[in-house]
Amino acid sequence: QVQLVESGGGLVHAGGSLRLSCVASGTFFSVYHMAWYRQCPGKEREMVASIAVDGTTSYGDSVKGRFTISRDNAKTTLYLQMNSLQPEDTAVYYCNAEIIILPNKNDYWGQGTQVTVAS
Repeated sequence: QVQLVESGGGLVHAGGSLRLSCVASGTFFSVYHMAWYRQCPGKEREMVASIAVDGTTSYGDSVKGRFTISRDNAKTTLYLQMNSLQPEDTAVYYCNAEIIILPNKNDYWGQGTQVTVAS
């Protein structure tokens, strides 16, 4: 009934940029908090950036100043603009969203999109 689909991943050289998108589709009342997570090779999943309904954002220390999270509530779409990419940013990036299907609130995850940064 609800699906999160990420796109925009790929291969980029160090210093390059990518923009990830995550579209929430299906039947639901609204999308609340949204976030990007990543799983780097051999490491635990970590939160990259998050954004509340009102636009309040937070970032992991390793991406501050380089990544920008945004959302289009009308399109129920989440974005992550990634600049100055470095090899250590290589990971599978996952979209996470709190979605209201009345009267319940549930967490949903996308399938992930691979970002590979070559040195």
